[in-house]
Amino acid sequence: MVFKNYRFKFFVLTLLFILSFIFSFSIGRYPVKFLDVVSVIVKKIFYSSNEISTNSTIILNIRVPRVLCAVLVGAGLSTSGALFQGLLKNPMVSPNILGTTQASAFGAALGILLGFNFFTITFLSFSFGIISIFLAYSTSKIFKADRILGLILIGIVISSLFSASTSFIKLVADTENQLPSITYWLMGSLSCVKMIDFKFIFFPILIGLIVSNLYKYEINIFTMGEDEAKTLGLNTEKVRFIIIFFASLITASCVCVTGVIGWIGLIIPHFARLIFGDDYRFVIPASGLLGATFLLVVDIFCRNITTSEVPVGIVTSFVGAPIFLYLIYKKGRNYDRG
Repeated sequence: MVFKNYRFKFFVLTLLFILSFIFSFSIGRYPVKFLDVVSVIVKKIFYSSNEISTNSTIILNIRVPRVLCAVLVGAGLSTSGALFQGLLKNPMVSPNILGTTQASAFGAALGILLGFNFFTITFLSFSFGIISIFLAYSTSKIFKADRILGLILIGIVISSLFSASTSFIKLVADTENQLPSITYWLMGSLSCVKMIDFKFIFFPILIGLIVSNLYKYEINIFTMGEDEAKTLGLNTEKVRFIIIFFASLITASCVCVTGVIGWIGLIIPHFARLIFGDDYRFVIPASGLLGATFLLVVDIFCRNITTSEVPVGIVTSFVGAPIFLYLIYKKGRNYDRG
């Protein structure tokens, strides 16, 4: 009976995702009828059509890469957040806990400062994000007694260092061209993504999502505590490294293309737990579905709220902060009653 209830909940989440996905192609400052969207995509896929029209240009060059990237980034950030919250047994952590977000932001800011092209900037951002993973994990080994505490403390240090480095780059950047570009990129946006960006992040995020779902049973064991996990025969060191690496890989992939989009990885796993409880067999895939749907809806809102598009990162912050305050309030009241 319980699993039937869970299947119904996943059905509803999937339906919401499909509706958001469909409407994302049609709604915008230039609305396109759904049948026209289907016609353009079918012609391109099955007939290799090179038809040049306003509808085909908007759908194929702008909305297809934008929607696909929104799905990957939304699912990736929320899944990464769920992984870290389960692994560290702390519902307050987010995907940037190890400094991956700040490191990727520094890489992009450095690329803009040096005048690199867009692809090189993306690659540099991704590379610094990966470097931060190994830096945080290897340095945390000095904490023999409590590796989790060590990871969190080292993550704070790395975040602070890269954040300060980014601030220095903003200080020395050209105020006419470079500084506005760096500032806009740090706000987080889907407005400039292209199909090459989707291809660049597709496999890292897809592999990360697959591995995340393969290790959801181990996350459940980790929530019981490390000593209990070892007693049950789990190789905690190996599993911890795999989860941290792939969660951070997902985060670095997302940030290098869209910039810093906050709050998704923090609040979406909370909603997944409100719906499915604390069983990570359901929380992890539910977080992915909810995150993709949430970012699609926010992106639709950003396209239409003003004549000049609002960066997604601003809206997720406006939406995420009050929601998180409400969750804290609700948890606090439940705790007091307990």
